[in-house]
Amino acid sequence: MVNLTRIYTRTGDAGETRLSDNSVARKTDLRVQAYGDVDEANSAIGVALATGQLDERSVQALGIIQNELFDLGADLSNPLVAQPEWEPLRIVQASIDRLETWCDEFGQDLPNLRSFILPGGTMAAAQLHVARTIVRRAERAAWLAADQYGTETSADPENIPGGVNQLAIKYLNRLSDLLFIMSRAANGEAEVLWVPGGERSPQPTPED
Repeated sequence: MVNLTRIYTRTGDAGETRLSDNSVARKTDLRVQAYGDVDEANSAIGVALATGQLDERSVQALGIIQNELFDLGADLSNPLVAQPEWEPLRIVQASIDRLETWCDEFGQDLPNLRSFILPGGTMAAAQLHVARTIVRRAERAAWLAADQYGTETSADPENIPGGVNQLAIKYLNRLSDLLFIMSRAANGEAEVLWVPGGERSPQPTPED
């Protein structure tokens, strides 16, 4: 159980923070950037839910996802090490499998795409597109962290930093797919399709 008695601590005023394993990292560290993007994505999903325009099944799924995004942030904040003192929160394959099941469920009644989708339509659908793009950024940031720290478990964390859990990155990839599908489902007939430049009618020139 988390027990927060004071929000401000002043410990980050020098541009440093602590990861979940209590190691010190710069606030510009790629791990910190990745879980910061995850936090932003979670907030964007919260805005989509706050519109009140989503059906009960979507609300239920997104509620589970919001909780898992906290787990995922903790995962990215906790380098992979052998025999940790405490069992860390980690994204597991079952969570990814559930995202894929939801992709099939929410997408089964959608019409085939005839073009790319423009973010828009209903407020909820547009906000799910915002969340989707933030999740994509989080995925890129997580891969940058993996490029720097690797994806292996460290047996000597004092000298060799532990890597990034690849399942956490995989989760982000599947989540962006799901948010795209859910945005389409939320839009229904309000879906806005991209019209390529060669197919758009020329816009009238404003008169002086």
